[in-house]
Amino acid sequence: MPSTREAVIVGVAESDLGVVPGLSPLDLMAQAAIRALADAGLDKREVDGLLAASAYYYMPTVSLGEYLGIVPRYTDSTTIGGSSFVAHLRHAKLAVESGACEVALIAYGSTQRSDGGALVTMAEPLPYEIPHGLPYPIGAYALAARRHMAEFGTTPEQLAAVAVQARAWALLNPKAFMHDRGPLTVEDVLASPLIADPLHLLDCCLVTDGGGAVVVTTRERARDLPRRPVRILGAGESHTHRGIMGMPDLTTTAARYSGAQAFAEAGLRPADIDFVELYDAFTINTILFLEDLGFCPKGEGGPFVAEGRIGPGGVLPVNTNGGGLSYCHPGMYGIFTIIEAVRQLRGEAGARQLARARVGLVHGNGGTLSSQCTAILGID
Repeated sequence: MPSTREAVIVGVAESDLGVVPGLSPLDLMAQAAIRALADAGLDKREVDGLLAASAYYYMPTVSLGEYLGIVPRYTDSTTIGGSSFVAHLRHAKLAVESGACEVALIAYGSTQRSDGGALVTMAEPLPYEIPHGLPYPIGAYALAARRHMAEFGTTPEQLAAVAVQARAWALLNPKAFMHDRGPLTVEDVLASPLIADPLHLLDCCLVTDGGGAVVVTTRERARDLPRRPVRILGAGESHTHRGIMGMPDLTTTAARYSGAQAFAEAGLRPADIDFVELYDAFTINTILFLEDLGFCPKGEGGPFVAEGRIGPGGVLPVNTNGGGLSYCHPGMYGIFTIIEAVRQLRGEAGARQLARARVGLVHGNGGTLSSQCTAILGID
């Protein structure tokens, strides 16, 4: 592959976030797409690759193409839950570097909050789980949390520490849904209603509207564009089960495989990563993924997060925008990990900008800890 065909990220953007009445998921997807293209200094007529996932649209790339008037020569509607968009980033990289397209647009939109806060999903029900009354999806994550407690001594206070540090980041992000709600304490989290033992309300992600988009093109094309290109150094994807009853080990996710792929491709180790953006639908996610991605040994995620390592001023900043717990969570969160990582790498994160942001890891999760996708991003 000629170095000029290396795929790089050249644009990112969110749609309006939070509560956005009167717009459809497709409206928000298109809004984010147009903003990301403007961020990249590109016109929609230059887009020849479309990638999207949706809980609302059977053919999201077809719907988005019609909406924007784009007729692509590469299209990808891979849908593996909230990890889809990190997978799309890997697919866009492969498509651009192979010449299958020149400008790839990845997009997502959801109006989950305006739709009443109910889970919107095209996923088929699992007949062998429904009779047991397991609430979807929180019941599955509660099972994983409870098992982690039983095996490793993880405590509710350690879970709560994840939410506390996510809120601390959100207070630095004016776009965060919880930006003006004030700081959290561990006691606040534990005093919130118990939803599925051991997970309390504040152990759970937000329910918001919103969309996001990412633009990928060649390094050669990026030379004429206004933003500093962000390299996709390595990426990986995997999955181990569909329903939680099929999960081989409730304390170990397929992030161990996707992360290993990404690190091997990038030629890097966890110690080389400056910051992490990961899918924190529930506080247990952060602990599991930090372990499975190699940032701490298996079973030590609880003490790791409890010591303040992942918040502002910590040695491993995690979810610097506030994450799904305090920034936004419109049905699926994965694309926002990419958007925040790009802003950190370009030095555009405002009050939450890290002093050192040369290499960042993004990680998406789908289903009930089912699909896992990892990418490592960096700048020259």
